[in-house]
Amino acid sequence: MVDFDWPLPLRFLLALGLAFLVGLERESSALISKGRVFAGVRTYALIGTFGFGCALLRETVPLMLPIGMVALGSLAVVGYLAKLREGHVGWTSEVAAIITFVMGALCLMADIWVPMAIGIITTLLLSEKAKIEKFVENLDKTEFHAVVRFLIVSVIILPALPDQGYTEFNLNPHHTWRVVVLVSSIGFAGYFLAKRLGDRLGLWMSGLLGGIVSSTAVSIAAGRIAARSPERGRHALQASIIASSVMYLRVLVLVWILQPGFAGHIWPKLLILAAIGAGVFFTVRSDHGAAPRESVEPLRNPFEIRPALLFATLYVLLSVVTVMVTRFYGNAGLIALAGLVGVTDIDPFILSLVSQSADFQRLLFSAILVSMMSNTLVKGFYFGFVARQTRAAALWRYGLWAALHVPVILIG
Repeated sequence: MVDFDWPLPLRFLLALGLAFLVGLERESSALISKGRVFAGVRTYALIGTFGFGCALLRETVPLMLPIGMVALGSLAVVGYLAKLREGHVGWTSEVAAIITFVMGALCLMADIWVPMAIGIITTLLLSEKAKIEKFVENLDKTEFHAVVRFLIVSVIILPALPDQGYTEFNLNPHHTWRVVVLVSSIGFAGYFLAKRLGDRLGLWMSGLLGGIVSSTAVSIAAGRIAARSPERGRHALQASIIASSVMYLRVLVLVWILQPGFAGHIWPKLLILAAIGAGVFFTVRSDHGAAPRESVEPLRNPFEIRPALLFATLYVLLSVVTVMVTRFYGNAGLIALAGLVGVTDIDPFILSLVSQSADFQRLLFSAILVSMMSNTLVKGFYFGFVARQTRAAALWRYGLWAALHVPVILIG
């Protein structure tokens, strides 16, 4: 639909200006690289004008736009063949010329933001060649493919999944996969930051960023660092503790996104427990100066398909088990189950509890905190089991932290 607020003369000047901008970039790049130029500023300006003129004549000559495109494409092919004979390769300038033609036509035929966006983005992509090539050279192909696969599966599968409950357990495929995408997205943000920045900012900062992905995995990896290099044991313990503190904030964000009403009741307790973890962190003193610029071992990319499917399976399984345990064993059974799941990833259990009820229920609240208390204690055992020389320092701190969950659960 044409935006008639822009009169014809202004649309023509816009087509000329955008084409001039693209041509200016192409000619300046050719001068810098001292290469052969397909077209310069004047030629690109003429191409944009040609596209605008073809669009203007389309009502008188219906095939004017296809004719103009074929004519320009033929010239681009001839220019490319001549360049190829001289040993030069690359279609960038020729493609830019065709885009300039289309952009000139759209200045008359479409809303004005369309050709403006095309012109600016085209110029940006052309001018940032060096940065784009450097980014591609440094790109981790494994991570890239994992992200692409996961995004394809998410984009295709998520809209197609039925958004309704099945069986007596009210299992909703669409909601389950939406939770998986949410958790994986947050985890990937932490994974990316930890991999790019962790080794630059120190061991404990690597633990903080890694806690966004999996505090349990960070505790095990930090324990291995302490076992391999005992002089770094306390720095590794700091990384483990700070990652465990981040767990409470990560869970709070997830709950807030899924059930804002529930998060409105639980957030003070989670912030208190995270603050306790920060206090425990500062009790760890090191006699070896500043933290070494080393990161925990690379965490697993949460955007891989297999971890996502595993999370979905655990989410569904724990949703069913929670209903069954509550039905047969009551409130005590649910609390006992919460304590048991602490030895594994607690996110599926907590999110399954929150998803079952949008209303605040003290029993669910207690079960969530019990699972986090259990998980905190287990991470202390994980770290101490791997790092024997730092075992005592880890166990009493994690043990105290876990014990302080009890008054937080009971009070209020």
